[in-house]
Amino acid sequence: MAKIEARLEELGISLPAAPAPAANYVPFVRSGNLLYVSGQISNGPDGLILGRLGASMDATEGALAARFCGLALIAQAKAALGDLDRVTRVVKLTGFVNCTPDFTEQPKVVNGCSDLMVEVFGDAGRHARAAVGAPSLPLGVGVEIEAIFEVE
Repeated sequence: MAKIEARLEELGISLPAAPAPAANYVPFVRSGNLLYVSGQISNGPDGLILGRLGASMDATEGALAARFCGLALIAQAKAALGDLDRVTRVVKLTGFVNCTPDFTEQPKVVNGCSDLMVEVFGDAGRHARAAVGAPSLPLGVGVEIEAIFEVE
């Protein structure tokens, strides 16, 4: 069994199916040794994770939503590469948090995805990052995150 697949199994993590694009874009693009994965919205086992941080969601709920974004990012990487062992580094995450103007815990929310990347990829999962507040996100979801992976 591949190293990352074994790690996912050890962690009790099942990847979702890689989501299909919802508009006129592709889910990922490879350029050289970089894999750019389009923004993945918060979607859990019961459907879209809707809400606004600072209003109907707190930072803990937001971090769980971000973790689901991370699972979708990894699923897209697997769809693109066929083998997650081809990921040599998580380069950067950009997280968008649907929040009220006075909400300031965007980094805590996006940590839900960042922590997952380190759990799954170890030191290669440590990455550069942005955590940005937004007045709204597609379909009313709480979180959207995009990623850049270095691959072989």
